[in-house]
Amino acid sequence: MDNKNKNSNPTIFQGGTDRRDFLKLSAMAGMIGAVCAMGLPLNSWAAQPTPKAGGVLKLGLAGSSTSDSLDPGSWSDTFTFVGFSAVYNTLAEIDVTGEVIPELAESWEASPDARIWTFKLRPGVTFHNGKTLTTEDVVASIQHHLGENSTSAAKTLLAAVVDVRTQGSDAVVFELQSGNADFPYIVADYHLAIMPSEDGVANWRAGIGTGGYQIKQFEPGVRLVLDRNKNYWKPGRAHFDSALLLGISDGAARVNALMTGQVDVINKVDLKTVDLLKRNPRLVIEETKGSQHYTFPMICSSDEFKNNHVRMAMKYGIDREAILKSILRGYGSVGNDHPLQPNHRFINKDLEQRQYDPDKARFHLRQAGMESFKVDLHASDAAYSGAVDSSVLFKEHARKANIDLNVIREPADGFFSNVWMKRPLTTSFFYSSLTADRMFSLGYANKAAWNETYWNNPRFNELLLQARGELNDDLRREMYNEMQVLCRDDGGAIIPVFANSVAARSTRVTHGGVTAPYGELDGLRIIERWWQA
Repeated sequence: MDNKNKNSNPTIFQGGTDRRDFLKLSAMAGMIGAVCAMGLPLNSWAAQPTPKAGGVLKLGLAGSSTSDSLDPGSWSDTFTFVGFSAVYNTLAEIDVTGEVIPELAESWEASPDARIWTFKLRPGVTFHNGKTLTTEDVVASIQHHLGENSTSAAKTLLAAVVDVRTQGSDAVVFELQSGNADFPYIVADYHLAIMPSEDGVANWRAGIGTGGYQIKQFEPGVRLVLDRNKNYWKPGRAHFDSALLLGISDGAARVNALMTGQVDVINKVDLKTVDLLKRNPRLVIEETKGSQHYTFPMICSSDEFKNNHVRMAMKYGIDREAILKSILRGYGSVGNDHPLQPNHRFINKDLEQRQYDPDKARFHLRQAGMESFKVDLHASDAAYSGAVDSSVLFKEHARKANIDLNVIREPADGFFSNVWMKRPLTTSFFYSSLTADRMFSLGYANKAAWNETYWNNPRFNELLLQARGELNDDLRREMYNEMQVLCRDDGGAIIPVFANSVAARSTRVTHGGVTAPYGELDGLRIIERWWQA
């Protein structure tokens, strides 16, 4: 997912010019003040071949919960990510190549130090209730995630924003504490959905967006019914008449729903069933390489894991290759206890791959003053298909290192609200990120909303801030390389594997032949981008 030039057109950012090279230019003396201006032809969203309009898209998805909410700051798993990405738009969008392009913003420009970003809004966009999109709506939507009392998962992503304000009738200005070369990627985050404002406050409870679909029925943890927005402003998108999302936590039940025609698409396919599904001529396997990574987060502030030698013992006590082979069946790659996927442009190529080594695990236990170690591992397939089996396999590996893992199987419903980030050791997952800053900021920075290990490393936090505003890629790479080492050797996350996202669809639905190289289900945009066959 290296952000290489996708277009030989040398015009700055007209359809995919190299963002990194352009930001390097922006730091040069004498560069014009307006940088990173982006224009987008109206046909940039058009899919090829010509889509077919009509029909109902039925999705059977893992990742639903009775605690799901219309509040975008609370969205935490696939069901809300996919469903509400069809209801709302953001200022920017990540396209199928992994590049950031305008969405509700028509263009943007940055100051030479990338600290002041100005987004010009696209004219003529209306909400589902007919209200015209205004700069006040954008400011209120962003402020929804800010503030001392905010509990939004996006609060950390916006931590550097010191001010967001309107500029005239068609522009919004973000002022940052320091430069951020990746800021357009941040405003493309699905949590930063643009909502209508009332008296300066975003009205998230109304469930009204500017997206291709509007909410007809929402039953948290059970179903979401969407109807097409006939006045959708974006050409070449939103082809289905309606969409039905069903929350199906059990993997076997999802496969059965697909096989019997109850749904058209399922996510998180149990890899044990892939060969069976491949033999069915009416089904197609959709795979996104390295789209997510599985974790065993150890809460660093807990009595169990406050000693890093214990954390290191756990990291040496897991056989990554065995999990890749047995759980992922080869659909992925081994992890190295940091969150950057193997093909990331800032991957530390010199970092030695950690291997399964019970002797080193026992050494670290002794350094912690222990001959053996026992701890509960709270596991649920709500994290990913095979999470419980991975935990049992981990238990077998760890036994040789004098580590006794008591695997406790937790119910899928409510796992992320009742168990995750509350128990010292659980199962979890993250989507891989296109930017190192976003991944580190979301799950590893001190006090980040999803810092699932409660890790607080001062050097890491210092480097995170420095790298964020650094426009020199060589210097930035040095910082990110060191940060990967710190995660690997001090952090609380055991990351055994990067998993390919494996979904399955009926031949009743199709797409343009290319899907997004990140996330799952076409970068979470399946409802807007796909159509009936």
